[in-house]
Amino acid sequence: MKTEIKLEIQAQPDDVTCGPSCLYSIYRHLGDKTITLRQVIDQIEKLDHGGTLIEVLACHGLKRGLHATIYSYHVDLLDPTWFAEDGGVHDRDYVRERLGLQLAAKKGDSRMRLATRAMQEFLRLGGDLRMEDLTPALISKHIAKGTPILCGLSSTYLYGASREVEKTNEDDDVAGYPQGHFVMLVGYDPAKREVLVADPLDQNPPYHTAKYRISIYRLVNAVMLGIITHDANLLVLSPPEGWEPGKAKGAGERSGERVAKSGRDGVRHRETVERGSKGA
Repeated sequence: MKTEIKLEIQAQPDDVTCGPSCLYSIYRHLGDKTITLRQVIDQIEKLDHGGTLIEVLACHGLKRGLHATIYSYHVDLLDPTWFAEDGGVHDRDYVRERLGLQLAAKKGDSRMRLATRAMQEFLRLGGDLRMEDLTPALISKHIAKGTPILCGLSSTYLYGASREVEKTNEDDDVAGYPQGHFVMLVGYDPAKREVLVADPLDQNPPYHTAKYRISIYRLVNAVMLGIITHDANLLVLSPPEGWEPGKAKGAGERSGERVAKSGRDGVRHRETVERGSKGA
């Protein structure tokens, strides 16, 4: 039986706000009408080129009292040995420490600096971080519960489009680079092995519609290739019991527990990112 979540996707107002537009769409879907799209855009930490990171979006959701789980396949940022056999992180402080040590060893990489700080903040706020096989079952289990999935992937592969020159956003199959994008996964048909995508980019090639169905295997490939643009991840946001829209949760509070805090590892640092999600 195919499942579809009735989510209205917010069209992104420009080329670089697909991430905040997806996040805003989730808030509206959950009944949170206490924040506007413009406020979400203004509050989301931006990269040098105008995009953002899924960790930043997740932190925004955490600060508004939601549960947040990131499924990451970004092995350039996260070492597989930091995860337990069940795919989860059970010692956030340990992973935050390893991220800091990695940053010191790879300090010349500007993308790594911002990604590290954002991930450390995500873990400090109590977010769940997982690395497990990206399968139809993983996607369908959330959709079956009525939970949309925010997805960071390669738009170049998803659309089968030309690579682009980043400074001009012009197509160039020779001098261009792959581009990243955020979309929502809102439906799944197990018989056809198709996923329903809600895309904030109105004029997306080749579909030219806000919602379209694609092969689950094409989606998985697009997600994995998102590692080139610091994507390759899924974000699941869900309200805890008793959640009140617009009521911020104290930093470090998660499901009734207190998560240990440390000092200077927040995301309030603007860094130059060489290649990230253009439409983020």
